Amino acid sequence: MASKAHISETPATQLLRAQKIAFTEHSYAYLEHGGAQHSAEVLGFDPFTVVKTLVMQDQAAKPLIVLMHGNRKVSTKNLARQIGAKSVEPCLPEVANRHSGYMVGGTSPFATRKTMPVFIEETILALPRILINGGRRGYLVGIDPQVCVQLLEAKPVQCGLPL
Repeated sequence: MASKAHISETPATQLLRAQKIAFTEHSYAYLEHGGAQHSAEVLGFDPFTVVKTLVMQDQAAKPLIVLMHGNRKVSTKNLARQIGAKSVEPCLPEVANRHSGYMVGGTSPFATRKTMPVFIEETILALPRILINGGRRGYLVGIDPQVCVQLLEAKPVQCGLPL
């Protein structure tokens, strides 16, 4: 095995291993508010293939997860319309942390504390591989995007807008 810094398991990587999902590990120096654009840049990936895990809520404060390209933002109006909600908005960081069990900036859609519906920007599913948070700041895992459908029952939506 190639020698590299050992990355301790997270609930997300434990779930992926338990489900026998193949993934690659990519760690980088986390930058506060750097987001997917920063991680893509330092790791040398196209930000379109780096997927953000966003914890949002509907008008009844029910949490949900949106998986979006690193270089796109969510049209909450389009998302709400497609999922039959009156409105959708991002959760406050402390609320998102509580729902997911992860810290904002290190939120993985896998093995969240609360089971939440997951919506994935449809064009992500057309990519051969994506990088998505592995459950810690500065840590991404490379997977087949279909894993999001298989493990999370992610539903495709069209709500991406240019940043």
